[in-house]
Amino acid sequence: MESQERTLLMIGSRLLAYPEDNFRGELRDIKECIEEDIDMPHLRDRLKSIVSIFYLFSLEDLRKLYVSTFDLRAKNGLYLTAHELGDSSKRGAALIRLQNIISEAGYERVDDDLADYIPMLFEFLAVAPESDNNERLIRRLSVAVQRIKNNLPDENPYYNFMQLLIEKVFPQPTKQEIQRLEFEREEADLEELPYPIMYG
Repeated sequence: MESQERTLLMIGSRLLAYPEDNFRGELRDIKECIEEDIDMPHLRDRLKSIVSIFYLFSLEDLRKLYVSTFDLRAKNGLYLTAHELGDSSKRGAALIRLQNIISEAGYERVDDDLADYIPMLFEFLAVAPESDNNERLIRRLSVAVQRIKNNLPDENPYYNFMQLLIEKVFPQPTKQEIQRLEFEREEADLEELPYPIMYG
């Protein structure tokens, strides 16, 4: 993975996290990162334009937007295995496998988020050495990021950044990968149904 792609993932890990009290400081750090680490002028200008939109929101309004965008709509959620498996009991095993990938690469999670929290996975991939596991993780994330972007309205300020990630970082998901995601999530949903169904 090229350094520019790693920089975009690191920016994504900050921009897509819940806006805490220090979010204005995070935005300043992001702008500095863009100036220092993005070499291509057109990409630097595009990123600065995307980030500048977030300055137009008060912290309270941005939090409301964040919750309505990512927390209240399952198709926009920021948890990878939820995109892949819905609420299936298989998520537990998938989370353990993700945690093992992170631990085996020599990293520890320092917060309370689940191991499949997408901003955290962005940060992990931004700093972790390349490996077969991480390459597979990138492909998995490409399908989830595409799904999130497809379910965001164009005017949502997070839309343009998701589009940029798809163009510059993540490989275009194949039709088969997208279908597999839909199939596995559907299968997981079916497994959650009570069986047998009794009619009185």
